[in-house]
Amino acid sequence: SNDVVRLQDRPVYGFGQVDRILGLRAGTSQRWIDGYRRGAKSYPPVIRTEQTGVETVTWGEFIEARLLAEYRDEGASLVKMRPAVERLRDELNTQYPLASAQTWLAVEGRELVRKVEETVGLDRRLRLVVVRNNQQMLAWSPQAQEFADSLHWDTEAGGGSQVVTSLSPDPRIRDVVVDPLRRFGEPSTRGVPTEVIRELYVAGDPIEMIAEMYELPQHLVEDAVRYELKTAGTYAALAG
Repeated sequence: SNDVVRLQDRPVYGFGQVDRILGLRAGTSQRWIDGYRRGAKSYPPVIRTEQTGVETVTWGEFIEARLLAEYRDEGASLVKMRPAVERLRDELNTQYPLASAQTWLAVEGRELVRKVEETVGLDRRLRLVVVRNNQQMLAWSPQAQEFADSLHWDTEAGGGSQVVTSLSPDPRIRDVVVDPLRRFGEPSTRGVPTEVIRELYVAGDPIEMIAEMYELPQHLVEDAVRYELKTAGTYAALAG
């Protein structure tokens, strides 16, 4: 049927949720996804083709925001990525080029990204593809590689194409994942919401007890707590 919403188009989050899950300063994902104004000047979005004012974030937009999060500390304005994203969108004929299997899984993906980066003169600090070994080898930049390693791909039901079906919001904590079709896209580890684990931990339950209660290895409970405290800390400290 035509009503099947493609996974990437599925509305999953609000902007505040995206900031919290990715550990961003409050308001950051809205600027990346839907643009912003400062004084009389308008800054177009990096992720959407134009500002829409729509406050729900699709799964595809969230995946792309997850990639931009890898570049937030690079010192170059992420708005400068916009021309490269637009060009990739045209070349691949897809709304979500940074979440596309053609970019990350196809052999030609890296070559295409490199060409686009060169064409638009993208700031080196923001490049996804770097040239190594005297120009002989194209490699993902460390940030792009962290992102690529965080993605879990599967064949989309009915469509046959490869899509990102879940991802790790923090590249250093791989066992915490978000899946748009489970638990409203909230982070979990082996199906247990990390927020629930954090609440128990903060209430004073020992790690061993929580692990036993949910039949999880202790290291996964520790990872869940670490993820929650880290993202909540960043978000709270910077929202306050």
